[in-house]
Amino acid sequence: MSFLSRTIRPARVAHCARMATTGFAPRAFSTSFVAQKSATEAVKDGVKTVDRAVSDKIVDGIEVGQTAAQKAREVAGMSSSEAKSKASELTGETKGKTSELTGAAKGKKEELKGEAKGKL
Repeated sequence: MSFLSRTIRPARVAHCARMATTGFAPRAFSTSFVAQKSATEAVKDGVKTVDRAVSDKIVDGIEVGQTAAQKAREVAGMSSSEAKSKASELTGETKGKTSELTGAAKGKKEELKGEAKGKL
């Protein structure tokens, strides 16, 4: 035998013998998943919890706004259909005023344009 084979074999045998004497603890038998979560799963769960809490608060805020608007309508003595009709009426008035002012602005522009041509 060569020098290397004589020195390596006893070292391996000694190492294997040491492993056999220390022994290994048997694993517990279980068919369920590991109870511990990975870092990614833990972060996802945290984000879901925060998202749920925020969305619940937003929904609560929307509901409070709706009830406040309903109470304001009741205090003003208008139902929702009356409020919509009043809003459309005011929209019509606003459109009329806008077109009137647009026409006046165009007229003023033409007037100033005529004056400028007359001076040249």
